Amino acid sequence: MVLLQFQSQLTRLFWLFLLALPIRTLATPVVPQFRSGSSTMSSTSQSVINETITSHQYNSGFSYSASGHNIESADLNGYINPSTVADTTQTVNGVQFSWTSPSLENVPRWKIKEAGQSFSLVESLQGAGLANVTTINRTITTTTTTETTSVFGQ
Repeated sequence: MVLLQFQSQLTRLFWLFLLALPIRTLATPVVPQFRSGSSTMSSTSQSVINETITSHQYNSGFSYSASGHNIESADLNGYINPSTVADTTQTVNGVQFSWTSPSLENVPRWKIKEAGQSFSLVESLQGAGLANVTTINRTITTTTTTETTSVFGQ
């Protein structure tokens, strides 16, 4: 029985001795395998703008002209301008404008100065009102590309 006790104590001492010994670690250190590198990021965006530009041009009055040779006014006072009628108002696409027009019944009358001779007469009348509408339709496409490069090293 003494022998069994001794053997039991010896086993306990052995296990205590093993616990007291330092245990060697077998872990391997982590070391990166690169020295340097880079990272590139690219971003592209596109915008589309559709435009419509409309321009209205108005004549706010009238223009009358007469020219020629061997002619003169048939009016007793030598009157050479047409008389006007009342102002007129018009609205086009929400734009209101008014103008004064000539009375076409009262445009100047002309007569030949020397009968039997050559003569010429040119009359021009440009009325008031909407003269021109210009519409421009265009599309503007813009593309933007951004590239970002990051460089790193150890």
